[in-house]
Amino acid sequence: GPYSQAQRAGDFLFVSGQIAIDPASQEFISSTAQNEAKMALDNITAILHAAHCSWDQVCKTTIFLMDMADFPAVNEVYAKYFNENFPARETVQVAGLPKNARVEISVIVYLGK
Repeated sequence: GPYSQAQRAGDFLFVSGQIAIDPASQEFISSTAQNEAKMALDNITAILHAAHCSWDQVCKTTIFLMDMADFPAVNEVYAKYFNENFPARETVQVAGLPKNARVEISVIVYLGK
């Protein structure tokens, strides 16, 4: 689509929403919300590494869910990507996501010291 995976603005990196797209095949991998969240977060990890930053620098996340009932399963996976410095976050239920995904996650990263 007509967007960037990530865009730097000053000391911030804005990472576009990620869904469960397999980077090798570029195919959407539909599964459970938990598995989709893990793949979306793994995709974000790859973007962070390409930008020479880490999860410790993430200051804001947004989680989009097709069904808020999936929140506990997604939250369980999400928690494994952070240490004690948890970012600000909102989680919202939406009417639809690309490829009929159950989960989409975006982040904002602070690149300053």
